[in-house]
Amino acid sequence: MFIHYKLTIVKKLDNSCDAASGHSSGGTTRRNFLSQIGLASAGITLAPLLTSVKEVEPELPDAAPAEITTIHLTINGKKQALDLDSRVTLLDALREKLSLPGSKKGCDHGQCGACTVLVNGRRINSCLTLVAMCDGAEVTTIEGLAQDDRLHPMQEAFLKHDGFQCGYCTPGQICSAVGLVKEAHAHTDAEIRELMSGNICRCGAYQNILAAIKEVQNA
Repeated sequence: MFIHYKLTIVKKLDNSCDAASGHSSGGTTRRNFLSQIGLASAGITLAPLLTSVKEVEPELPDAAPAEITTIHLTINGKKQALDLDSRVTLLDALREKLSLPGSKKGCDHGQCGACTVLVNGRRINSCLTLVAMCDGAEVTTIEGLAQDDRLHPMQEAFLKHDGFQCGYCTPGQICSAVGLVKEAHAHTDAEIRELMSGNICRCGAYQNILAAIKEVQNA
């Protein structure tokens, strides 16, 4: 059928084109007419392939129904009871349910540290932690470090040593630094850098961050 179609088109071309002028009797050039033949041929050839590709597309499974769980947390000193899907992360609960946007969503894969918060005094990546895993825990975010109108010593040190530029990673950097000092495992510059390596500063303010941490650590 396809060969017959092409022969019919070629025959029409021979009947309608003027061999001397290179133009068809209706004013259409031979080049345009041949281009139309090529496009028609390509469409006929690709149509079965496109159809077959569409037929084998897998169907996405339906999402599992939500399992609502009541979670009790102490967030920055305030008790909270949240009814949430058990699949919600602590980061999303903080940002979307409690309107605490200080903890940033960076990579959402636990690789940049922008979402670092303190859970029972221990620094964690909140983007990798399900809120259901924190039932009964005390969570401290960057909003909860200052007391009344007085900044936390680590916040003051970051300001003093200019430990940030764009500021996007700073909440996670400060929370991680507070946890680091509390852990009391880092005693040298190299150890501080190693234990802070999970917090990435794309602006490259690492030396200033180190200076801020050392000041608080030695206070």
